Amino acid sequence: MDAITPQRAGYRSDFLAVAVALPAPTTGTPFRELLYTHFTVLLDPVRRLALSTGVNIDGDSLDDIARGDDWHIDDRIPDREQTGEEIYARNELDRGHLVRRRDPVWGDRATAAQANFDTFAYPNAAPQASEFNQSKELWLGLEDHVLSYAQTNRNRISVFTSPVLALNDPLYRGVGIPQSFWKVAVWTSDETGTATLRSAGFVLDQSSQLTDIDLNDSSAQALVDGGPPPLGPYLSYQVPVEDIESLTGLDFGDLVGADVMAPVLAGRADGSPRTGWVRLRSEDDITLEKAE
Repeated sequence: MDAITPQRAGYRSDFLAVAVALPAPTTGTPFRELLYTHFTVLLDPVRRLALSTGVNIDGDSLDDIARGDDWHIDDRIPDREQTGEEIYARNELDRGHLVRRRDPVWGDRATAAQANFDTFAYPNAAPQASEFNQSKELWLGLEDHVLSYAQTNRNRISVFTSPVLALNDPLYRGVGIPQSFWKVAVWTSDETGTATLRSAGFVLDQSSQLTDIDLNDSSAQALVDGGPPPLGPYLSYQVPVEDIESLTGLDFGDLVGADVMAPVLAGRADGSPRTGWVRLRSEDDITLEKAE
């Protein structure tokens, strides 16, 4: 690990009543640790995208800072290790925030403004399909939904998110375009009189829904035209945290056992990696109560 040590404190593992470490690779995968205001990015310098991000959200102290749109290279690391403007220019790809812009924007005015600026660093972005649909809207609102539910521990939650960096991600301008993204929200419950960790995992799928033949034809045409690979309509799922751990190769520690979906895993006799995934069409489909 090549740690960057700026003035910003980054993600705090002791932010909640129960300590939660930032999910990190379990193997010798090299990464850059980039500390920002209230969040941290673990950047894969080869893929030029984040392996993992973690943000602390204080729901009682959020500040309504004007958005801005100042996307910028992080000058603490080489440009060649970041996916910058050259990937997003003259195409239909969006710079998708990983740590959501408003999530770290809390504290005093100066701190909130710095956090807002920090979220526009390119290490906190990944290429996403530009089309917006209900699944994408649900994905962007997950933090708000969990915050409204987790009114314990001073209205605080932590959220981890990143693209799934798969070996077969299609290349575009030298960068593998992720086909899916993951998110794990974490909070504490004190229903038993002591702080108990809770987590919920989600996946946003933007892979093409074309058949193999049509996908090959479409990919070939995109290559000829110099455009990005075909991406499909967004589909959102609530999934076991253990599945996200398997997809990413990251260590989620106690979050696997704290998962509100954890009892689902016992019924997966066929071993199918998507058994128990719940397609999200509205907030009513989201489960935040842990079945005991």
